[in-house]
Amino acid sequence: MNSSAKVLVVEDDKTLREALCDTIEYGGYNVASAANGVEALERLEAETVDMVISDVQMDVMDGHTLLRKVKSLRPELPFVLVTAHGTVEKAVEAMRQGATDYLIKPFEAQVLLEMVSRLDTTLTGSATGMVAEDPGMLSICELSRKVAASPATVLISGESGTGKEVVAQYIHQHSNRVDQPFIALNCAAIPEAMLESILFGYEKGAYTGATQARAGKFEQANGGTLLLDEISEMDLGLQAKLLRVLQEKEVERLGGRAPIPLDVRVLATTNRKLQEEVASGRFREDLYYRLNVFPVQIPPLRHRPKDILPLAKMLLQRHVEDRSMNLTPEAELRLLSHSWRGNVRELENCMHRATIMASSDQITEADIYFEEALTPALETCAQASEESVALLDGGLKDKEKQLIVSALNTVAGRRTDAAKLLGISPRTLRYKLARLKEQGVAIPAVV
Repeated sequence: MNSSAKVLVVEDDKTLREALCDTIEYGGYNVASAANGVEALERLEAETVDMVISDVQMDVMDGHTLLRKVKSLRPELPFVLVTAHGTVEKAVEAMRQGATDYLIKPFEAQVLLEMVSRLDTTLTGSATGMVAEDPGMLSICELSRKVAASPATVLISGESGTGKEVVAQYIHQHSNRVDQPFIALNCAAIPEAMLESILFGYEKGAYTGATQARAGKFEQANGGTLLLDEISEMDLGLQAKLLRVLQEKEVERLGGRAPIPLDVRVLATTNRKLQEEVASGRFREDLYYRLNVFPVQIPPLRHRPKDILPLAKMLLQRHVEDRSMNLTPEAELRLLSHSWRGNVRELENCMHRATIMASSDQITEADIYFEEALTPALETCAQASEESVALLDGGLKDKEKQLIVSALNTVAGRRTDAAKLLGISPRTLRYKLARLKEQGVAIPAVV
């Protein structure tokens, strides 16, 4: 799963809303929240959301009304209704009106995450190619087009943030399976206890909370391509079951008895040296050779300098869809001189910060902030946020309060952008803002 996916949780019960947000964030997703339908529509106008999970019974605007309004604005957006036992019939009717699925209260965290993972479409976007101008990446493109024409399993390796998932999509798009599903599963983002059921699927009653049968990722990808992202994070026991599926070309759901034939092209990625993982006993040797039929090694961004500026310009526009922004020559030189240890992911964060800091359509050298160059005060704030929320219980320090308010003013009150600027998660920022409000601090509103 792609960590950039954002789920909007709409629930008027604060305790349940926070629990849902925590569970979804634990699964590796970004989360936005709203207390009712009206607030949810405001969030949808202010930020990009990939999925909506909404309670049915809410004051101000209920889930059914929100569903109709969301579908009129974004008919393609996955929308899940959460309902109590007494309103199942209404939920089924809502599915006929456009809801993607529904959850029945009470439900296990595993069921919620499985549904989110199943509906996640962030890796099935409409990208038609890679940004590649450096000779190193041009050779990767050529290699990928050649292997795409075969059914061979491909192992894509490289440092975190180099674009391994993009290469996997590129291979799928140049294969004869391009019109079939491209399904991705991030093995590092899903809790170990849930990974097996998400991968292989399950029958109704297979475990507590399994109220209906679900197809796993293999079944969803049947006829197409399955990407196993960060395969090295998979537990050894599950590796053995995966190997059996790859060898037999059939899968059996948890709690099921009948094997399901498969026609799936498997791609896998890793940011580790799998041969070393095999030698240390953390990865099965037989599975390694099953996956490593055709290896593709993605070079780090610092080894392909001609890609830096084209990627920066593309990523810049991703965050300013409604206008055009350009880099000054001085800003370009600053980008080219950086080592980019975080690769393309670091570059994307840098460009997002630049769009927040820029005062015009020109990104200047002064708008370029590298992670290690952020002010010590911001770093202290971020470290305190991640390491100890206990700071909040004793009262926020004046400096931290000033930083949060200043960040909100800088980004016109947008919470998600303020969190990125401060280097903390949106969840942590919401927690801090709640404490500030309790102290009577005026919080800048969204402009």
